Amino acid sequence: MKHLCNTLLSLSTILLLPFAALAQDADAPRAEQKIRIKPYGFVRNYLNVDSRKTYTVVGGEYNMLPYDAIWNEDQSEDLNDVASMQFQALTSRFGIDVSGLRLGRGNLSAKLEGDFGGFGSNNHELRLRLAYIKFSASRSEIVVGQDWHPLSGSIMPEVLGMAAGAPFRPHSRTPQLRATRHFNDVWGCTAALLGQLQYMNNGPASASDPTSTASLSFATQSLVPEAFLGINFKQGPCYVQLAFDGQILKPRTHALVGGVTKKVSESVLSLTPTIYAQYVEDLWVVKFRTLLAENTSHLNQLVGYAVTGVGDDGSWDYQPLRASISYLNVAYGKKCRVNLFLGYMKNLGASEDLYDFGTGNYRIYMKGGEAFTHLNSIYRIAPSVSYNTKDFNIGLEYEWTAATFGDLDSRGAVLNNDNLHQVSNHRLCALVKYNF
Repeated sequence: MKHLCNTLLSLSTILLLPFAALAQDADAPRAEQKIRIKPYGFVRNYLNVDSRKTYTVVGGEYNMLPYDAIWNEDQSEDLNDVASMQFQALTSRFGIDVSGLRLGRGNLSAKLEGDFGGFGSNNHELRLRLAYIKFSASRSEIVVGQDWHPLSGSIMPEVLGMAAGAPFRPHSRTPQLRATRHFNDVWGCTAALLGQLQYMNNGPASASDPTSTASLSFATQSLVPEAFLGINFKQGPCYVQLAFDGQILKPRTHALVGGVTKKVSESVLSLTPTIYAQYVEDLWVVKFRTLLAENTSHLNQLVGYAVTGVGDDGSWDYQPLRASISYLNVAYGKKCRVNLFLGYMKNLGASEDLYDFGTGNYRIYMKGGEAFTHLNSIYRIAPSVSYNTKDFNIGLEYEWTAATFGDLDSRGAVLNNDNLHQVSNHRLCALVKYNF
């Protein structure tokens, strides 16, 4: 905990650097200010066809991976081998950019953005995507509010599908305090303290129910925000970032011990290092990211944590599950654009044995719950072609996603035995989009 506090103190110092730059010019004469409001958005329609039942969110448009086979009573038919088709426009988007205010010699701007990807009693509802204020001055920038997670943001792949490369690419928009400082034209630093809102970690449904569920409480109860620190390098067409993302969760605050509910102190610490590289020149774009992911279910990845011990006071010990996750995206063209996305994820398990609650009954908390605790690996190949103008886009993408499942070993990885098997989904995605 001492090391984490020191880390948070260092991050806070970095986050305050842009304010120092703004304060230096606080008494500078102001030019006449004029607020500018720029609306923007698009109407986007998707047609998706899948060859089998898959794990999806946002009304089925956000495709993650195919479900494992479920065989009928005589083992003759896979009940998840069912094709489907859907046509939706719920991710059509609108937003406004506000600019024109000055703070000293710095600029003050804001963004508010939404779509119809939320769900409720009236099916699809208005959803808040982005809502932040940005301060910028000289070589510094600071963002306060809900924005893309620093591992996501503007460096996402150029696929047509709404998932934008997930679960191979980290995907999250979240409340945050983020600062970027450019030391010169080549080197820079990004630091952030982050909360959770729409995208959350998984954990126990209750003190007595071990079922995996997503909840804000696991992050908010820890009283420690998620922390991000990245070193940025940019020269010519090349951009590289080395970053670390860490968080502490508190899965439970109480447990049932001998028929009596008792308070417990539990936590799980995870640290995810990552490297991102990008090359952009002429009509070529090449993007690559690799992560050694720990407990990144809040980033829409199939990596969680597990119980590794039970204390006399009823508390549980935890270890994050780890995975190697990478993607490569290559695109060429402008008006007529071709794109290829390749993704890979490998389950590496935990660093120590999981606690066995009886006959191989491990308690694993991850996105998708029990359906994916036996996941070994995921592969994706997604080529696409699109026609693009300033106001109009149309495209077609083929996406092959294969998932390998098997038997768990004592550390939450998957054994390479006769039960190791693969299922795959073929998705055809057609996109029509009008921008305004």
